[in-house]
Amino acid sequence: MKAYQKVLMIVAALSLGQLFMFPMWKIYLKAPQYPEGLELHIWVNKLGGSSDHVLQNFNILNHYIGMEPIHAESFAELKYMPYIVIFFMITGVLVALIDKRNLVLGWSGLLMLSGAAGILDFYLWLVKFGTNLDPMAPIKVPGMTYIPPLLGNKTLLNFDALSLPALGSLGILIGITLSLLVYFLSRNTAKQKQASKTKPALA
Repeated sequence: MKAYQKVLMIVAALSLGQLFMFPMWKIYLKAPQYPEGLELHIWVNKLGGSSDHVLQNFNILNHYIGMEPIHAESFAELKYMPYIVIFFMITGVLVALIDKRNLVLGWSGLLMLSGAAGILDFYLWLVKFGTNLDPMAPIKVPGMTYIPPLLGNKTLLNFDALSLPALGSLGILIGITLSLLVYFLSRNTAKQKQASKTKPALA
């Protein structure tokens, strides 16, 4: 790899640090009780919101429809995901220094697989909370489930839910895009070197 390609690979790896600075995902919920809306933030290592009491207000609404309370302690993923991110950051820098093009592709592919696994895990969260309802809930609608949308907007009774990626997820996108760019640029560089070696031999 050329020097600028190594720099791009290092930037790709370090861009994952954005996950520690911004939420990965946001869920907006609008209900008659909260016309201004509630905004739940899902970080790589915690749950939060646009204000201090967002999670508490989410759980109040969930109580009425029989959903179990949402607590960060309930999700083991929030404990080990930071270590996964740090692993990718360190190995990404090492890949840049080792200067092996196939390692770049392997790093990028593994990051994409991890991202896909994270999205699947998030969806299973939503299914679990939206279908395992308390039969003694104050509001009961036969056959009704309350699975929030994985992406986009969905109406659940008189609740409007909107689920979107947040700025933290942009770090993953940057990491994948730059690493793939480095791979293809370095492939072209390798072809050029090979061509320059064969010309003298032909002469």
